[in-house]
Amino acid sequence: MWSAAPNGFVVAELADLPPGRGVDLGAGEGRNALWLASRGWVMTAVDFSAVAIATGTRVAAARGIGLTWVVADVTQWEPPAPVDLVVVAYLHLPGPDLRAIASRVGGWLVDGGTLLVVGHDVENLATGAGGPRNPDTLYHDRMDFPGLTVVRNELVPRRTADGATALDRLVRAVRRPTLTSR
Repeated sequence: MWSAAPNGFVVAELADLPPGRGVDLGAGEGRNALWLASRGWVMTAVDFSAVAIATGTRVAAARGIGLTWVVADVTQWEPPAPVDLVVVAYLHLPGPDLRAIASRVGGWLVDGGTLLVVGHDVENLATGAGGPRNPDTLYHDRMDFPGLTVVRNELVPRRTADGATALDRLVRAVRRPTLTSR
């Protein structure tokens, strides 16, 4: 249903990151997970839509790309082990669910692991194009990611297929090392 190419922000932010274990949360048909897996990442793509996951599975098989596909409620799902990367791209849920996920994903990462979030920003309602119209489901600059150090939190323009400009929120954060006692 969506583009088969990975999201441009995902490519720009993660192309130089050394491969490890990753999760694409709210993956849909898995375009970002597929791209990362093709670059050596051991990826898990998670989405509530069995149809989207089935489509992604077929695409992966046709391309000879191996990754794990999971049909699950992203508000409840947890990875079985810590990961090096969590990608959350255009996952728009009601505010309480979105905040709950934001508070949990840092705990999924290994020390030094990366979180990349990209989605429609609330500013898109006034001056951008497309995306959800409910401000409660949109991203903003004050989102909190406990246990993570935010290294980038920007409003970024994106050209849509029809030539309009959408305004997205791009957040890149890294898990701070945990202190161990002696």
